[in-house]
Amino acid sequence: MKGVARTALGAGTAALILAFGTVVLGAPVHAAEPTANDQGAGTKEEGGRKDSGIYAAVRIQYSGSVAPNGGKGNVTSADVDWTPPPCWYAPYLGAKDFKKTMSAEIEEAASAPGMTGTPAAAIGQTKAHYEDEYGWTDTPGYKDYNVAKDGEGMFWAGVENPNEPDFLKRNSCTDLPFWVDDGEAPPPQYEEAITPEILAALAYQHMELPGTEVTLAPAQTTKVNLPTWAWLDKADFHEVQATAAINAPGFALTATTTAKPVSLRLEPGTADAVTYPASGECTINDDGSIGEPYARGNADRTPPCGVKYLRSSGDGTFDLQATITWEIAWTGTGGAGGDLPDGTFENGQAVTVQEIQSINR
Repeated sequence: MKGVARTALGAGTAALILAFGTVVLGAPVHAAEPTANDQGAGTKEEGGRKDSGIYAAVRIQYSGSVAPNGGKGNVTSADVDWTPPPCWYAPYLGAKDFKKTMSAEIEEAASAPGMTGTPAAAIGQTKAHYEDEYGWTDTPGYKDYNVAKDGEGMFWAGVENPNEPDFLKRNSCTDLPFWVDDGEAPPPQYEEAITPEILAALAYQHMELPGTEVTLAPAQTTKVNLPTWAWLDKADFHEVQATAAINAPGFALTATTTAKPVSLRLEPGTADAVTYPASGECTINDDGSIGEPYARGNADRTPPCGVKYLRSSGDGTFDLQATITWEIAWTGTGGAGGDLPDGTFENGQAVTVQEIQSINR
């Protein structure tokens, strides 16, 4: 763990603590694990109380339009530079249970074969940090693992985002666990401490948008130079929400991310085609629908949303891509809220284009 890497301690002392985490504990031992349920990523423990005091690590619960089993949703951010948080800090254990867990880890590390020199010194300083009030700038030490304050707060620790593919990013929240009193904000140096905005981003990452298929007329098979109408009814094209919540003794946050459909982009699957409108972007109508259903007698009209193929697909098909853009916003605990990057979801539809047959007399 890098507990002192950001502090004013000398490089030698910082290296000791860093060595303790790197050599002995390895990856964050307090990281969340994926669970085999529909509530997303979280640790296996659930919050509560028992005779020994407050216990349990944080568990983020997902609800609404989210992917099952904590999986990543199907929405893609239109902003290629935006990514969900790779890790964060969240409530871990009450004082008594943290003492039991952390002291056992320290004891096991100290008794490992060959544990001398810098690693041994790091273990000793980590033990002093939690037992004998050894601290540093902006990071006070604790007396007997803060047991005197058990029930009045929790130790917080780093949690990995199991859906983050980059190992280094996923393992970057590795500061030593720190204490937060109930009702108080985490110390300001922990910028990755869980917030409604982080929860909103996680809800975004897990959001499952409806796989709406665009209605076409003619359906599936059309003719060269014949406009194909495309539309989405309001009933099939509606707002969806995903919620992420965290509940621990003395601490609770929630955030709801809302996706509102705003446009449809058509890509014919071949350069030998034209789109309506020419940009391929079909905007949403006042009633919440997109495009206009084809009606008998409109064959000579230009569709407000559609495509015209200029050549046959031969023995195959063209892959018509219909990409829906969703406007993303969020609200959370304490009246927090804001916007997130637009999201997109793409559906492909196979379209057969035939030549118009003429009869020679």
